Amino acid sequence: MPNKRLSLVIPVYFNAESLPPLSVELSAVEEELNKRNLDLELIFVNDGSGDGSLRELLKIKEHRPATKVISLSRNFGSIAASKTGFGFVTGDVFGILAADLQDPPQQILQMAEHWLAGHKFVVSVRAAREDPWPSRLLSRLYYRLIDWMVAPGYPAGGYDLMLMDKSMLTHLVNSTKHTNVALYAFWLGFNPVILYYVRRKREHGISRFTLRKRAKFLIDSISGFSATPIRIMSVFGIVVAILSFIYGTHIIIAALLGSFDIRGFATLVALISFFSGLILFMLGVLGEYLWRVFAAVNNVPEAVVDETFL
Repeated sequence: MPNKRLSLVIPVYFNAESLPPLSVELSAVEEELNKRNLDLELIFVNDGSGDGSLRELLKIKEHRPATKVISLSRNFGSIAASKTGFGFVTGDVFGILAADLQDPPQQILQMAEHWLAGHKFVVSVRAAREDPWPSRLLSRLYYRLIDWMVAPGYPAGGYDLMLMDKSMLTHLVNSTKHTNVALYAFWLGFNPVILYYVRRKREHGISRFTLRKRAKFLIDSISGFSATPIRIMSVFGIVVAILSFIYGTHIIIAALLGSFDIRGFATLVALISFFSGLILFMLGVLGEYLWRVFAAVNNVPEAVVDETFL
C-alpha cells in the first residue's frame, strides 16, 4: 500500500526570520510522519511579503525540491492565502500551519495519529498563550462573541492549527470570500477531536495582525456566519417603539389633564442625537451584510497568483 499524504498549507507574510528554523522543525516532523507511513506535502504561500520571505522559501525548495511555493501578487490576507494554497493540495488530509513558529509543528504528529485512527477533523486549541495581555484580552473577547453569536460550543481558546480530511476540502475551496477558515470548518458540523497546547512566545519578527485587522476579522466572522446583529437591531427597535408609544401616551394624557407643562428641549436634543447615531450604526451593519453579497457575486478574485514554483 502506498503511503498516505498529509498536506500543510503555510501562509507567509514577513516571516523571513522564522522560515529557516521552521524548515528545520518541519524536517523533524516529516521524519516522524514517514515512520507512520505518511508523506508530507509542504505548500508555502507568500502573501506579498515585503521582506526576504520569498528568497528564504526558494532556499527551502532548493534543499527540498518537492516543496511547493506559491507567490501572490500582493498582500491579500492570511485567509485568502490559505484558500489559495488549498487549490494545490493533493493529500489525503490537509491543514494550516502558521509560519511564525508560535504554533509548534510537532503538534501535527499528535493530530495525525487521531486522523489515522479515523477522525476527520482534529483541532489544537490554545490552552494558554505567551502573548502580551492586550492580545490575550482581545482574543478572549473575540472567542466569547463567536461562541455567543455564531457557533455555540466553539473552543474558548480558539485555534488555527487543524487537520481536516480531504472530504472537507471541496467545501473550503468553494467557500465565499473573506470566510474565516477555522470557523467555517467548525460550522460544517464534523465532530472535532480537540487537543490542547501552549502557544509559544513570538521569537522572530513582529506580528502584522494589527488592531484594525483584528476588528475587520471580527466583523467578517460575525457577518459572514450569523444574522444575530440584525435580529438584535430588530428587537431593540421594537422595544424602543413600544416604550416610546407608552411614554407618548402618558405625555398626551398628562397634558390634557393639565398635570404639568411640556418641557425638555435638552432632553429632546439628546434623544434625537442618540437615535440618529444609532440609526447610522444600524445602516452600517446592514451595509456590511450587503457588501458580503456584493463580494460574492462581483467575480473579483480572492487572490491573484504571481508565480508558482512546483
